[in-house]
Amino acid sequence: MTTSTPTRLEPGASAPDFTLTDQDGNSVSLAEYRGKRVILYTYPEAFTPGCTAEACDFRESDAPLRAAGYTILGISSDEPEKLAEFREAEHLDFTLLSDADHAVQTAYGAYGERNKYGRIAVGPIRSTFIIDETGNIEHAMYNVRAAGHVARILKLLEV
Repeated sequence: MTTSTPTRLEPGASAPDFTLTDQDGNSVSLAEYRGKRVILYTYPEAFTPGCTAEACDFRESDAPLRAAGYTILGISSDEPEKLAEFREAEHLDFTLLSDADHAVQTAYGAYGERNKYGRIAVGPIRSTFIIDETGNIEHAMYNVRAAGHVARILKLLEV
């Protein structure tokens, strides 16, 4: 088995643009958010314990992040219908985007080989990207743990 490490984005790099389908079936493009600060987080799968905890932490921090000028966007490989169920079940107020073919996660270096419970597996890599108003990466965080991650982001952004 050959090892293929995803290419990681660095601060200052241009955030790869994309257009994905949201939980309601609407097309959403990153370009729509130019002039705004974005927290783009990728997660493996809706309704799993870690992903639910992380989404709920973002939900609880949504108001202070919005007040500080940030918009939260979540990306997973889930289909829009599952994202709609997840959003409703967990009372999430932010947009969830479907990247079923992993193209956007791959472009962000958030899909590829990773160590999962002691074995190498290919799949989503829980990651978060802080994107500035001009569409550049301010912070790129890879292989994050769901527990406490949002608190670390709040501290990093001084929110």
